[in-house]
Amino acid sequence: MRWKPGQGRSENIEDRRGRPGGGGLGGLGGLIPGGGRGGGAIGIVLVLVLAFAGRSCAGGGGDSASGGFDVGDLTEILDQFGAGAPAEGESPLDEATDPEADQVEFVSFVLDDVQGFWDTTFDEAGRDYREAELVLFRQGVSTGGCGSASSATGPFYCPADQKAYIDLSFFRELTDRFGAPGDFAQAYVLAHELGHHVQNLLGINEEVRRLQQSEPDRANELSVRLELQADCFAGVWAHSAFQRDLLSDGDIQEGLGAAESVGDDRLGVDSPESFTHGSAEQRQRWLTRGYESGSADDCDTFTVDESDL
Repeated sequence: MRWKPGQGRSENIEDRRGRPGGGGLGGLGGLIPGGGRGGGAIGIVLVLVLAFAGRSCAGGGGDSASGGFDVGDLTEILDQFGAGAPAEGESPLDEATDPEADQVEFVSFVLDDVQGFWDTTFDEAGRDYREAELVLFRQGVSTGGCGSASSATGPFYCPADQKAYIDLSFFRELTDRFGAPGDFAQAYVLAHELGHHVQNLLGINEEVRRLQQSEPDRANELSVRLELQADCFAGVWAHSAFQRDLLSDGDIQEGLGAAESVGDDRLGVDSPESFTHGSAEQRQRWLTRGYESGSADDCDTFTVDESDL
């Protein structure tokens, strides 16, 4: 990507890396299945929310981490082992000696750019955008309502506290284990998680959780639709980045490579009925759809036939 180092850290970065990891439990989802293996373009999404609201839904479930399940009952116990928020007065790592300083600066740039795009998009649609925070952690982390997770979970988003979480070591794993190198592969990861934040602000995440409880036989299918929409939203931002000359040659291919590498079928999920995030082909297709369109109106994964996902 074309970006300028030296702009410092985002105000929406919450750095917990200086705190000893709690080695929390896995099971929270996000970008990875299984937890350890143009402006004004949101009209159709708002229609979706109204459509969901008109259906008979039982229970809540809106607080579970996007793509995973709620283990909030364990939060209090795990907090005793140091996986929670930094203690009062605790400062992040010294930037001058931080070995990941360059990486933090890059994710800060992407975080602010993605959120700036959605802020403009929401504003043009007459809605308010509330910025998410990105929590950096090592080994384990406790969330504000979605339970605790280990680094093996991979990046994830918690609707309850409106924060995305990532251990920066995942980006090395993205290259070494998943075979998806490149800075735009990393940008795709962040844009996907912020896509879940957009879904949360629009009420889509909560309605999907309710549908999953009222129609448990569709739980996996609905999860796939939610994840593919987040991929499409990432593509919509990428379209904007291209228009603003932020993409270098080969960037979108890096993003597509990352999307392919985290498909359910690439990660050993045996049958389509067990998919929770979508196949490699589906994830690439919806990322491409958002990128080519540049409109969130074209990210309607909820009204297309399952065979067309």
